[in-house]
Amino acid sequence: MVHLLEDSPLTAPLPAVVTELGRLFADAGHELSLVGGPVRDLFLGRSSPDLDFTTDADPDQIIAVIRRWSDAFWEIGREFGTIGLRKASFTIEVTTYRAEAYEPSSRKPVVAFGTNLEDDLLRRDFTINAMALRLPSLELVDPYGGVKDLHAGLLRTPGAPSSSFSDDPLRMMRAARFASQLGVEVAPEVRDAMTAMAERITIISAERVRDELIKLINGAHPRRGVDLMVSTGLADHVLPEVPALRLEMDEHHRHKDVYQHSLTVLEQACALETDDDGAVPAPDFALRFAALMHDVGKPATRRFEPTGAVSFRHHDVVGAKLTAKRMKTLRFDNDTIKAVARLVELHMRFYGYGEAGWTDSAVRRYVSDAGLQLERLHRLTRSDVTTRNRRKAERLAFAYDDLENRIAALAEQEELASIRPDLDGEDIMKLLGIRPGPVVGRAYRFLLEERMEHGPHTREAAESKLRVWWAGQPEAGDES
Repeated sequence: MVHLLEDSPLTAPLPAVVTELGRLFADAGHELSLVGGPVRDLFLGRSSPDLDFTTDADPDQIIAVIRRWSDAFWEIGREFGTIGLRKASFTIEVTTYRAEAYEPSSRKPVVAFGTNLEDDLLRRDFTINAMALRLPSLELVDPYGGVKDLHAGLLRTPGAPSSSFSDDPLRMMRAARFASQLGVEVAPEVRDAMTAMAERITIISAERVRDELIKLINGAHPRRGVDLMVSTGLADHVLPEVPALRLEMDEHHRHKDVYQHSLTVLEQACALETDDDGAVPAPDFALRFAALMHDVGKPATRRFEPTGAVSFRHHDVVGAKLTAKRMKTLRFDNDTIKAVARLVELHMRFYGYGEAGWTDSAVRRYVSDAGLQLERLHRLTRSDVTTRNRRKAERLAFAYDDLENRIAALAEQEELASIRPDLDGEDIMKLLGIRPGPVVGRAYRFLLEERMEHGPHTREAAESKLRVWWAGQPEAGDES
């Protein structure tokens, strides 16, 4: 199907660099088309600084055309036929027509260059990405019905789904990601192929899987994406802790559906992201992923008590360890791993406050233990309330309001975000006449505990407490 762009229901303007580059290639005797996501986004009213093009020119010919026009270019993807460049605020990739496939046991694609646009589009992942704009004529090339599928909210593959996923198994993750980002439904044949071929995702590198997972979690409808991964078995290989949440219910249904609860918490956490105050701007991966993973320790800790109740003791601590382990396997950076694991570990801490009033000391510890994750922890804890009992939900919300007010009140008096002892290491050594070593650390921890328990002291009071503590230490009589 080929028709003029002017006859198509586009809702976003076409950047001038697109037609400008098209004329350059045409003048050099080459074909050039805007392709894939940027074309799809034109119909969705979205613009992107990243533009993908395909051409009959080989990498050397591409460079010859863009060398003087681009602000900078690079050849990192040359072996795959791709030349990258930057023009103004746009990042651009121009790729020679190609077809690629994976060997059954390989993580790397085998690339073969093609000769025409239609064949190149056939190898694309989904029909909504298998559309192109010929340049500079602005003809829309849509041989597989991408526009129709986009308007129908349907995700299909240009060819047989099994062939598409065999060529690149990561496309199964992309299907789940598009379900999250665009809210599309996956065609039955695509779902069936994902289910039959889910294990093939294991040949893809952890880094590529991680990147798709981040995009999925940060999408507008992450619940859809996660549920698609779980229902097709893809999550069994990528994120097995999540499908494990589908605990077999006992005949008396003495605990809630942990899997559906976790998806609801994920949705509620997304709704609590705040762009207005900048505390947790949307989308926030750490908050969202912690919401999804917060109960992954429950399958390993579920116990049926003699009373008939079901318990999940220490599932927060177990869940934090499982989450950190999974994120390491997926090659997440250490800071993100620590942030998410900390949130999972602390997500139950508040319930002690709701059951019995906390001292100022307990509030300080809550803030100190949360550290930089405090704002996320506020939102995760509130999101974890999914009870249908309105009175219980209101009671928990009131209790957390009270805790936040307590934190705010103490913060006006103290620097809660960075609680430190009233004396530092140099002060300790000078006062006690000791050298650097383990004793200084013990003294520091004693003063920190005092600070947590009783709030800030005057310098004189802190020195007095330290002298009393020191008098009871075995090293007090040693040579300084």
